[in-house]
Amino acid sequence: MAALIFARPDGQWFDFPPLQMAAASGERVLLPAKNELIPLPEGATLTLMPCAAPVGFDRETGEFLALEENPYKKKSEPVYAVAALLPQGFTRLLCPAAVIEGDSLPILGYTAVGLEKGRLVVAAMATDEHRRWHPRYFNTAELPQLVAQRQREFPGNRVVEQLSRCSLEYGCFTAQNIMYRRWEGGLPVSPACNAACLACLSEQEEGGPESPQQRISCCPQAEEIAAVAVAHLQSAEEAMVSFGQGCEGEPSLAWPQICAAIKLIRAATPRGLININTNAGKTEAIAKIIEAGIDSMRVSLFSAVDEDYAAYHRPRDYSLADVRASLELAQRAGVPVALNLLTYPGFTDDPHQAEALTELIGRYGIAQVQLRNLNCDPRLMNDFCHGCAPMGIRQLVQLLERRFPQLQIGSYSHDLRRR
Repeated sequence: MAALIFARPDGQWFDFPPLQMAAASGERVLLPAKNELIPLPEGATLTLMPCAAPVGFDRETGEFLALEENPYKKKSEPVYAVAALLPQGFTRLLCPAAVIEGDSLPILGYTAVGLEKGRLVVAAMATDEHRRWHPRYFNTAELPQLVAQRQREFPGNRVVEQLSRCSLEYGCFTAQNIMYRRWEGGLPVSPACNAACLACLSEQEEGGPESPQQRISCCPQAEEIAAVAVAHLQSAEEAMVSFGQGCEGEPSLAWPQICAAIKLIRAATPRGLININTNAGKTEAIAKIIEAGIDSMRVSLFSAVDEDYAAYHRPRDYSLADVRASLELAQRAGVPVALNLLTYPGFTDDPHQAEALTELIGRYGIAQVQLRNLNCDPRLMNDFCHGCAPMGIRQLVQLLERRFPQLQIGSYSHDLRRR
């Protein structure tokens, strides 16, 4: 059985065997099942949760208890819950059990973690191969030199300026891939957005948690976009470029530039994949982008239930019906679509949510579901999880595999044309 771990204010962590590791699924505090725990993956990190007291299970009393002070100190010292942050390719099954008070927590993907037989274990499962997105391949010693090289190669290019900042300040992998010239590279193009998602990474309302990234401040010209894309597609291994990154708003709002850029790119090279990560709410723009020759789409989705979609994404001039219209356009045009499913244990795996999700997948012939751990303060999800009866994230994945044998289930973008 895994033991609870806690952190001192300085970040040093300890285990406390008298309390067993507990976890949370929505409103429920529970003991993780044996098949829900795996060794802490290579590339994962630990973080303390400020203003959060860890909760563990007391086997003697049969109760879940909050640990509020350091049991190893004679003098009073507060302690904090510890969470794991998973690398790409792993999906969170349970959140940390904690009593959270005070200010908003940083926007992170908090995962339950404990100590079992001297090793750290997390409530997670592998959902994609880890080869291309392992942290060892990023933030390398030569990255600053590569950034400088790209800046010399594209002087004054505003896409490269933003990607340089994202590479060095935010550690963004898709930005860094442009510098390393390999795999999927990001092409931020839009400072504006037509949604106000509750856990947006690049823009938060005043009084909310600090945004971990800052958006691109301009809309680059098609020639700037195409220059970066062509250089990447012509030489990168498993080459892909994607509009729609964490450091921008909704890319389809810049559809004239995207459409012109696609035409310039394809006039220069047939190689590689051009993808867009979008909320797909602006159907007229999506139609133009499909017509211009986009190869694939990834559509972000918190819920396939109208009222829950609206409550989380807070769309300004569209609804889930417009997203569905965009999915239908892509289906008719033969453009493969992946869902970027913003996954939260205790909500996403509720049977009502699962039913709506499977209906949408079947209706529009979705090619892939990317399980994306939703980064947020767990308190943000309280209202959404109220009254849910979750089946478990692993059980949801198994349900999708049974219903849709051809559906790809993963954690990041693949070339869906090869299905």
